[in-house]
Amino acid sequence: MSKRVLIVDDDPAQRRILEETIKRLGFDTRTCGSGDQALQILETDDHGGVSLVLLDLVMPGIDGMAVLDQVATKHGMPPIIVQTAHGSIDTAIAAMRAGAVDFVVKPASPERLDVSIKSALKIEALAGEINRIKKKAEGTLTFSDLVMRGDAMKRVISLGKRAAASNIPVLIEGESGVGKELIARAIQGESDRAGKPFVVVNCGAIPENLVESILFGHEKGSFTGAVDKRIGKFQEADGGTLFLDEVGELPLDAQVKLLRALQEGEIDPVGSKKPVKVDFRLISATNRDMIQLVKDGKFREDLYYRLNVFPVWVPPLRERVEDVPELARHFAARFAAEEGKRISSFSESALRLIQAYSWPGNVRQLENAVFRAVVLADTPELTVAEFPQIAAHVEGFQAEIPAAPADVQKQPAYTGPALLGAENTVPQTVALKGSGGAGSLGIPAISEDGEIRSLEAMEADMIRLALGRYRGHMTEVAKRLKIGRSTLYRKMQDYGLEPRAN
Repeated sequence: MSKRVLIVDDDPAQRRILEETIKRLGFDTRTCGSGDQALQILETDDHGGVSLVLLDLVMPGIDGMAVLDQVATKHGMPPIIVQTAHGSIDTAIAAMRAGAVDFVVKPASPERLDVSIKSALKIEALAGEINRIKKKAEGTLTFSDLVMRGDAMKRVISLGKRAAASNIPVLIEGESGVGKELIARAIQGESDRAGKPFVVVNCGAIPENLVESILFGHEKGSFTGAVDKRIGKFQEADGGTLFLDEVGELPLDAQVKLLRALQEGEIDPVGSKKPVKVDFRLISATNRDMIQLVKDGKFREDLYYRLNVFPVWVPPLRERVEDVPELARHFAARFAAEEGKRISSFSESALRLIQAYSWPGNVRQLENAVFRAVVLADTPELTVAEFPQIAAHVEGFQAEIPAAPADVQKQPAYTGPALLGAENTVPQTVALKGSGGAGSLGIPAISEDGEIRSLEAMEADMIRLALGRYRGHMTEVAKRLKIGRSTLYRKMQDYGLEPRAN
C-alpha cells in the first residue's frame, strides 16, 4: 500500500495540480482546503492514515504556521513539508523552526516534490528507528512505536494494552520470528514498570546443568566452580519484567522452582539458606504447542495454567499481509543507512512479490530478505531482481537474471580482437594480446587497425579476464570488479557472455 500525502491548500486549482502530480509520483493523496480541516485529520488517532503533509503557509483563517505550531512537535505526527509563493528566507527559517522538515516554493516542479517527499519519508523512517532503539534500551517502547497497522494485529494491540494495565502473567504464543519479544517490550513500556529492567532469558539456549544457577543465582561455594556469588535473572528483573522466551524448553526441575517463584514471589538461590523476595512481572513466550507438551509429560500442567493466565496469540506474517510493505520499507530504510546505499522505494512488482509470498520465517525472514536486497541493489529502487530466492517460490514471478544464450553461435555485441569466442564454459585462464607480446596477460588499448578501442570492448575483455581468473565464481568476480552481481549479469548478457553453471 502506497504512502498517503495530505495536501493542504486553499486554492482548488492548485490542490488538483498537486494531487495529480503526487499521484504520478506513486503516492496516495488526500486533500483539504483549510487549516481547520487539516487539524481535524491530523489530530485523529491514526492521523487519517497520512504519512506526510504538504502544507500551504498562506491560507485564510488558521494558516500553515498556526497548523505547524499546533501539531508539528506532537509525538508520532507525520513529517510536514511547507509550500508558499512567498519564498523569503525568513519564512523558510520560521517554518523549519516550527517543525517543518522541508520547504518548497510554489509552483514546485514534480522533480523537486519527488526529491523532497522521498527525503522526508526516509528521514522520518530513520528517526523512527533511532527512537525505537532508544526506547527499547530505556524500556519505554510502546505499541505505537511498532510497525503493525493491519487489522490482524489490532486484537494483539488491544490485548497487550489490557495486559499492561495489570501485573497479570502473560503467555505470548506464535510462530518463530513473529515478534513476540517486541510485543513483550511494548507491554512493559505501557505499564507502570516502564523504564525498569527488562531481562530476557532464552530458555532453549541455557545448558541444562546451569538453568537453576542462571535463573535463580547461587551462593559462593555452593557447587564446584562457584567461586563467587551470582545474582540470578529473577533478581536482575527485580522491580521490572522477566521475559522467558521459549519457556517450553525449561527442564522439569527448573519448572518446579519457577512455579514457587510465581506463587510465593520468592526464589531459592542454589546453596542459599533462606529464600529471597523478588518483585517481578513475568511474560513468557513460546512457539510450541504447550498443551501437547503437557500431555507428553514434558511440561508441568500446574505451571502451564499459572503461565497461561492471559494468553496473547500473535498471527504469522502470512495472515497480516497488509503489514508486509510497511515492514519492508522500514527495514530498507534502516539497512540502506547502515550500508551507505541510496534506496528510495520498491517497484510495484517487488511489492506484489513480497505480499504474495507466505514468509514461513515471518518478520525475521522478511528482515533478512530485505537486507540481502539492499546489499544487491545497484539502483535506488528495489525490484524483483533483488529477491531471487523469494521469486523462485512464488508463481508468476521470476528474478530478472539473464539466462544462457539460446544460440551459442549468436554474435556478441562487439567483435574486438581481444574477445575470445563465447564458449559454453568459462576457461580457467585467458591469454589476451597486449603490449608485452603474444601470450601476455593484459587488455589492449589499440585495435589491430591502430584505432583506440571503445570502453565497451575493453570492459567486456575485463569481465572475461575476471571470469577466467576466478573460475566463473560470480560472487568473487563481482567483488573483484567492484560491481553488483545483478550489474555483472546484465553486462554479461549485453556482451554475449554467460556464466558457467555451478
